[in-house]
Amino acid sequence: MTDLSVKTDAQAQAIDGFQLVIDALKLNDIDTIYALPGIPITDLTRRAQADGLRVLSFRHEQNAGYAASIAGFLTQKPGVCLTVSAPGFLNGLNALAHATTNCFPMILISGSSEREIVDLQQGDYEEMDQLAIAKPVAKAAYRVLHAQDIGIGVARAIRAAVSGRPGGVYLDLPAKLFAQTIDSAAGKNSLIKVVDPAPKQIPSPDAVKRALELLKGAKKPLIILGKGAAYAQADADIKTLVEKTGIPYLPMSMAKGLLPDTHEQCASAARSFVLPGADVVMLIGARLNWLLSHGKGKTWGGKGHKDWGGQKFIQIDISPQEADSNVRIDAPLVGDIGSCVSALLAGIGSGWPKPSADWLSAIAEKKSGNIAKMSETLAKNPSPMNFHSALNVVRDIVKANPDAMFVNEGANALDFTRSIVDMYKPRKRIDVGTWGIMGIGMGYCVAAAVVTKQPVIAIEGDSAFGFSGMEVETICRYGLPVCIVVMNNNGVYKGTDVDPGGRDPAPTVFVKGARYDKLMDAFGGVGVHVTTPAELRKAMEEALRSRKPTLINAVIDETAGTESGRITSLNPSAKKK
Repeated sequence: MTDLSVKTDAQAQAIDGFQLVIDALKLNDIDTIYALPGIPITDLTRRAQADGLRVLSFRHEQNAGYAASIAGFLTQKPGVCLTVSAPGFLNGLNALAHATTNCFPMILISGSSEREIVDLQQGDYEEMDQLAIAKPVAKAAYRVLHAQDIGIGVARAIRAAVSGRPGGVYLDLPAKLFAQTIDSAAGKNSLIKVVDPAPKQIPSPDAVKRALELLKGAKKPLIILGKGAAYAQADADIKTLVEKTGIPYLPMSMAKGLLPDTHEQCASAARSFVLPGADVVMLIGARLNWLLSHGKGKTWGGKGHKDWGGQKFIQIDISPQEADSNVRIDAPLVGDIGSCVSALLAGIGSGWPKPSADWLSAIAEKKSGNIAKMSETLAKNPSPMNFHSALNVVRDIVKANPDAMFVNEGANALDFTRSIVDMYKPRKRIDVGTWGIMGIGMGYCVAAAVVTKQPVIAIEGDSAFGFSGMEVETICRYGLPVCIVVMNNNGVYKGTDVDPGGRDPAPTVFVKGARYDKLMDAFGGVGVHVTTPAELRKAMEEALRSRKPTLINAVIDETAGTESGRITSLNPSAKKK
């Protein structure tokens, strides 16, 4: 009896690796884990849930990872994805790379095999050197081998994910770590509450002065808002800067809503006019990557695809390395967006000269003409529906529900939606981002509903939906207020290709007349099959009213859509198809 009593006392004074991981996350105000349980992290998910963390269990790790990545974007705290070892880790790796590329703070935590067996390549269960594989696609990667270091490992991962330019971080936790025990007091003392992980980075006064001088001398200035501007949550100052200067602005897709898309200074409807026409362009949280034609070529008024236009650039970015990545940046402004915009506002003061009337009136004329053309197209009611007639309904629904989160992916479904559906509030539109990646849809829906507590509208191409469609079970399981609209045109881009040999369906063609709505029915959600704009409107309004998980199979003309959407030039075409 004495020995048993001593053992029990010792156990009461010990803490294991499972609990240290949970306590380290809770200490740093991380309250949600996006996960898929299995060896060796099943008990970690159980105990985390029992200890008050919300653990959302997915059907595929990639979708859990996408959820964590967008949670990071929406909250400025690292979203946490938890996976099993090897195959599960690899499934999550795509989302980790996505987070790094898009500058979303995220931590991928994966269980792993025993180091001594992996290093000698002795064939352990799911043996893989996960740390080495993660490093090239992560902002940082760490491995913890001893329970005493769990606090430091979690702290380093958090700080790396959110400091400077945010990104994806990998944290490797071998199976043997979880069962390790140490003295409870020592364990608690080893945990770290991360202090100010993303401190303000104040721009140089000289850099601010240089940017303002260049901007003041502009005759045709333009502001481009990127998703970094949305992430910064400096909404009021950005709005004041735009309105105080009177400069037209162009929002990138995830920056839509920082100011309402209907704002008089919004130049989205004149994009192809303002980019080559501007003489000074200020980039706020936007990069001159492929989405902006690298800042050169015909888009910007250059003669060839490598030729620069005549613009001068001001670039606000937290990374000094971003400047001069494609073209000359005449006024780099290095610092966090909030501090940089605040410094610009202080320098502008009162009496800032408005852009020339000629520039503003020319933009207004282009906008007016393009908006009129779009209105004429949207007013048509073809049978069967096409993207325009269906999205005209979505446009109205979003206008009536501006607080709803809006998820969008696809090729044509993305392109048409981005140009047709206006956004009215910041960080309401979340989409495929810098990589133009497919499959983010259902993971984003889960995280958006959980983080914001608002209803979610997802506009999905039928091809894009296929990457994560099984997660409708996850949406139903947690009873999330998600309304998914699948634009069903029977294939990738469209459903009209044929196999010249007559053997199989063409590679781009799906089952004709597929009923995606029945997939939602199978899990207790609401499935609706619609073929007209009126039916679509009724179904979406009911979904938002009821807040029940809903999937609307919106049948559109299978000839609607173009190959690769608006980036056909990136899809090489063989001479013979």
